[in-house]
Amino acid sequence: MRKILAIATAVVADAIRRKVVWVVLVFAVFLGMSIPALPSYGVGVAASVFREVAIALIYSAALVVALALSATRIPTEVERRTVFNVVSRDVRRWQYVAGNWLGMFIVLGGVIALCTVATIAIGYFTMPGGEIMWRLLEAAFAVWLEAGVIMALAVMLSCSFGVITAVVGALAFTFVGHAVVTLLGLPEGVRVPWYFPSLDIFNVINPVALGTGYGPMYALSMVLAFCAWVALLLLGGSVLFGSRDL
Repeated sequence: MRKILAIATAVVADAIRRKVVWVVLVFAVFLGMSIPALPSYGVGVAASVFREVAIALIYSAALVVALALSATRIPTEVERRTVFNVVSRDVRRWQYVAGNWLGMFIVLGGVIALCTVATIAIGYFTMPGGEIMWRLLEAAFAVWLEAGVIMALAVMLSCSFGVITAVVGALAFTFVGHAVVTLLGLPEGVRVPWYFPSLDIFNVINPVALGTGYGPMYALSMVLAFCAWVALLLLGGSVLFGSRDL
């Protein structure tokens, strides 16, 4: 575990130095500041609309950061031969894969947290009544978990394929993961069965933006789905990376 944490720490330090993380964060905050300027037809932007758009912005920022980090990290290390400095120090390849994912997942959590806090502050100072939209934290947690799963898939693909393949594969996975309801022909509002591969469980826009949020049991179900997805994908990534000729 110490080796995984050491790799994760190095990944965090490297990600902080990369401009893409800060550029996406600043861009997302500026977009968040524009939410109150949405067309309101003289009645003002409703709090539910603000929350819905804010969740979409947080998700978009998380997806960009997740793909920018996870699809490029391992291919770049292999291309530059810096991966040998790690795997030659009695570090197993699965530890290298897991450590990279963990470090990027921590960075992603920091970006989502900063973006969410900034959005809550924007809503407090710009929306009528000065409401503190704490429920956005619930949405941010769901976004973090889903983006972590997408990141795990991109890491798995990047262990054997190039950057473009990893990005395209992750985007396709994201689309299909949220289109399962439509593909299965299920009625609107009906969730996919728990045993069927889907990302729909992380979609909490309706309860957070339009309702009263979700409860502890639903949060637990998201965590369990997250752990199952990540364990399976990182296992696949470890197998692919382990069989790769470096």
